[in-house]
Amino acid sequence: MSQNNRIFDGLGRVMNEAAGVADGVRREVETVVKSQAQRIVVDMDLVKREDFDALRELVQVQGEEIDALRKEVAALRGAPAKN
Repeated sequence: MSQNNRIFDGLGRVMNEAAGVADGVRREVETVVKSQAQRIVVDMDLVKREDFDALRELVQVQGEEIDALRKEVAALRGAPAKN
């Protein structure tokens, strides 16, 4: 019986060590994949979401200002405004 317990204890230790090694490998692979993805994004010269949203808002405001100015110019000329 004692022999079986030692075998199972040894097997348990080996499995724990294998799980630890597998976890370390997983973390290393995640790190490599993440750094490669970041490098690809930098190489593609992509815009950050915050910058895109800010620029989109600015363009929208400027579009509204342009429409208002077109209406104002049309009113000064006495012609109907075009959009």
